[in-house]
Amino acid sequence: MDNIYKTKVIWAQMDANQHLRHSAYADLAAQARVELLESIELGMSVFHKLKLGPILFREELIYLKEIRGSQRIELTTVMVKSRKDGSRWSIRHELFREDGVKSAIINVDGAWMDLVARKLTALPEEFANAFQSMPKSDDYTEE
Repeated sequence: MDNIYKTKVIWAQMDANQHLRHSAYADLAAQARVELLESIELGMSVFHKLKLGPILFREELIYLKEIRGSQRIELTTVMVKSRKDGSRWSIRHELFREDGVKSAIINVDGAWMDLVARKLTALPEEFANAFQSMPKSDDYTEE
């Protein structure tokens, strides 16, 4: 499983200051999470079948260094905290420019929602096990 998402900054992600706009960071982190989930067989088609979806309670963006247009970037994705059943979780992304400089840290806290009942739920056991196989941070904790 690859927890590194690589992409290139496109014109539509830029702001008037000629660098990556603030909301693009969150979009990039969301795509990195989706890519990682797909790599562990938890893609959008699985969520559609289960009538479940990921939700966020908190999203924190820490901007460190400027990212300019057309730069290649990499985002790492690791789980930093979760309940044993994977029903609640925290994920950290670190965004690096092509020159290796860390440019941002993005922390998210989330859970799973039953899209029919519109209530929080846990993943079925087989999918919870797959979710728990995500790469973990060095400071990972289990609740």
